Amino acid sequence: MQNPDVKTMNAESMKKIAICLLLLSLCAELCAQTQAKTPLLAITHVNVVNVASGSVQPDVTVVIRGNRIVQVGKATRIRSIKAARAVDGRGKYLIPGLWDMHVHTMFGDWIPGGKEVSLPLFVANGVTGVRDMGGNLDTLLAWRKEIAAGTLIGPRLVISGPMLDGPKPRFPDSVSLASPEQARKTVDDLKARGVDFIKVQSFILRDEYFAVVDEAKKQHLILAGHVPDVIRASEASGAGQKSIEHLTGVFEGCSTREDDFLKGPKTPKQFLDSYDEVRCKALITQFARNHTWQVPTLVWERGQWLVDVIDYSHDSQLKYAPVSWQKKSWPTFTKDIIADLDTDPVAARRQFVQKELDVVAAMRKAGVQFMAGTDTAAAVAVLPGSSLHTELEYFVEAGFTPAESLRTATLNPAIFMGEEADYGAVAAGKVADLVLLDANPLEDIRNTRKVAAVVLNGRLLDREELDSMLGKIAEFAESH
Repeated sequence: MQNPDVKTMNAESMKKIAICLLLLSLCAELCAQTQAKTPLLAITHVNVVNVASGSVQPDVTVVIRGNRIVQVGKATRIRSIKAARAVDGRGKYLIPGLWDMHVHTMFGDWIPGGKEVSLPLFVANGVTGVRDMGGNLDTLLAWRKEIAAGTLIGPRLVISGPMLDGPKPRFPDSVSLASPEQARKTVDDLKARGVDFIKVQSFILRDEYFAVVDEAKKQHLILAGHVPDVIRASEASGAGQKSIEHLTGVFEGCSTREDDFLKGPKTPKQFLDSYDEVRCKALITQFARNHTWQVPTLVWERGQWLVDVIDYSHDSQLKYAPVSWQKKSWPTFTKDIIADLDTDPVAARRQFVQKELDVVAAMRKAGVQFMAGTDTAAAVAVLPGSSLHTELEYFVEAGFTPAESLRTATLNPAIFMGEEADYGAVAAGKVADLVLLDANPLEDIRNTRKVAAVVLNGRLLDREELDSMLGKIAEFAESH
């Protein structure tokens, strides 16, 4: 005979289960009703660019509900959609939102106006996501919260917070590391504060660097940044640094004088004079084998090495650069660059800029993975948004096809971040970050500049709205 207490317990358990099932049913019904009430956005009869295959699917309708793409198919098969807003995409090309994977949205007091200039300027140029490589963490997290809430227009922010550097950091928003123990604690503290990855700078010392490497692995944080001055690029790759910025350490590793360069100064001419094809091939092979991504920031590299000979005065984008950038920040940067870096003749520096393209081409051929990044706005006249299009053009100059170049700012960032389920393609289920172009970027990469509209987290910003944003940025820039 069954114990009465057991019967009571069974009855109570069944009652609780029934209540839970009822609540789940009600929640599912409410969710379905909410989804049904969410207005649809449809981009009709558009050419969808498949960045993975480098192909175009013509006459497609893309349906968006909330911040997700819910349907992608031939326009003839999706006729009954009653969208709250429909965009005629005839003659236009739809690509995934662009990512700039090396930016400084704010940079201490060196580059003011990040909220008023950089954030909206990214979006107006089709950049819907950025990887911030060094800035004030509290401010960046606050901005990200506002962007997610829809109260601030800006790209998605993937954040490192402060850069980890040596005893005497060169840049603002840096942490000076004086011991391995401090290095580990700093990584732990940053993880607790919500960073997405760890960024290392050039002056960090060996013991501190390898402590950061080890602790980042324990905390499951990606390590990215410079190859420190006292570290070989081969060591950084072997240690698991996931991305190398600005080709740091690469030309040292391609040189017969690498040991000397680890101890002292180096110049472009010295790199060229000591370049060794066999050493470079071995290093590139290691990058490919270890999946060490490269973010060469070609637009920054060219601007750095030729800062004293490039004439930016006719750049139409300068109207979006605040007066403080043009009159204070950039002249200071230029002076520092010339004093510290550009000690070689212009001819040698031009040759080095071309050699960088040649090495990038060799990496591409060997299967090294790339992402587009610009170092905006901490570089002279490298403006947020528009500079990414220049970077894509430089990739093509280095031998990339337009499709390969486009992938460096769309699919590749999604792969790097492990976010392929959400980004990097125009497909059902993806987050609705999209750019509508007036011409085909696979025919000419310069067509990425021809932005007709941007869909940011499901919100449509048409050309009129984008122009209004640009007008406000220019107005702010003129008075600041």
